[in-house]
Amino acid sequence: MEQFLATWGEAAYTSVGFFWMALWAFILGYLISSLIQVLITKQRMRKSMGANNLKSVSLGSFFGFISSSCSFAALSTTRALFNKGAAFSASIAFLLASTNLVIELGFVIAIFLGWQFVIGEYVGGIILILFAWLFITLTNPRKLIQQAREKDSSDDQDDSGGALSDLLKLHTWHQVSMKFVMEWQMVWKDVLIGFTVAGIISAFVPSAFFEWLFLGVGSEQELGFWAVLQQAVVGPIAAFFTFIGSMGNIPLAAVLFGEGVAFAGVMAFIFSDLVVLPVLRINARYYGWKMSLYIALMLFVSLVAASLVMHYGLLSFDALPTAENWNAPTDRAHFELNYGFVLNIIFLSFAALLVKLFVDHKTGHDHGHHHHHNHGSGKTLSDKVMLTLSTVSVAWLVIGLGLYLAG
Repeated sequence: MEQFLATWGEAAYTSVGFFWMALWAFILGYLISSLIQVLITKQRMRKSMGANNLKSVSLGSFFGFISSSCSFAALSTTRALFNKGAAFSASIAFLLASTNLVIELGFVIAIFLGWQFVIGEYVGGIILILFAWLFITLTNPRKLIQQAREKDSSDDQDDSGGALSDLLKLHTWHQVSMKFVMEWQMVWKDVLIGFTVAGIISAFVPSAFFEWLFLGVGSEQELGFWAVLQQAVVGPIAAFFTFIGSMGNIPLAAVLFGEGVAFAGVMAFIFSDLVVLPVLRINARYYGWKMSLYIALMLFVSLVAASLVMHYGLLSFDALPTAENWNAPTDRAHFELNYGFVLNIIFLSFAALLVKLFVDHKTGHDHGHHHHHNHGSGKTLSDKVMLTLSTVSVAWLVIGLGLYLAG
């Protein structure tokens, strides 16, 4: 029992630590999403990213690169672009670029895994975008795209847009704050549960479990194509159970690599931050379950293909990394004073300001008006389950942190 309680404390600490690592990126991503929704019109977006061609996909990739974010925040920004008229392929390119072509992610990968994986992340990320574009072009899901746009059209009635000069107006920031808070209200349960489960997996599930999943791990013989393919396919399945984005998955990916998982399997694991259950649920909220499952299938096929291409590409240059003399990282200094800590403080302050603007605007708007809307009667069973799991997650984290501090 004592060991269990100690592990519980470690799991809770890891969950909060993972979230702290990604917090500034969350806030930045939702801020960008809110600004896009307020300032950019459908006409502007259609003009620059409205076609399924190389130009739109390239622009989507570039915009994703300069607005790098964690997976949950990138989903919101992608939805904003899609609803403003960007082509589906360009929106997906933005999503993949903003979660894979990420500067800070490259630093983390370099520390935990080495330069070959950094190349795999950036070059493989571009290849992943190209495979996704090819998949969309070949399957041509026009009906799904139309249904997805119709599903969310009610949330985007105002297409007045604005200019950069409007950022100097208080009214614009009131609108941004409303979008910002609404985005957090939509996904907080998924994020909370996702990070909680990530800590539990990290603390309670031994690396032997992941070894069992991957064919050929522990063998001294060189892996054949089918073993490499199996590991690339199983990588997303293993990532599915971590419930977390790529930033939090990097330490777990290092554990897999240290246990002998092939480069392709580790890269597929890292690329799979957009096929976990919370992401599926968020996409279902945005576009409907059919489109959500289509996106998951597209990403699964594309990331497996991209991982294999990078694996055999490095192998052809005799640059494939091995786990010999590998020391898997065990100490995670989540709360040390570094650039991430400073960015968290800055963006938390900005988020607090946006919340204050939201409260002030809502209070002023509702003053003298007593409209009562019943929003609770429409809750589905899924919503109730998620709310229950969220409550359990909060209790788990609070008690676990208490145990960690007491220990």
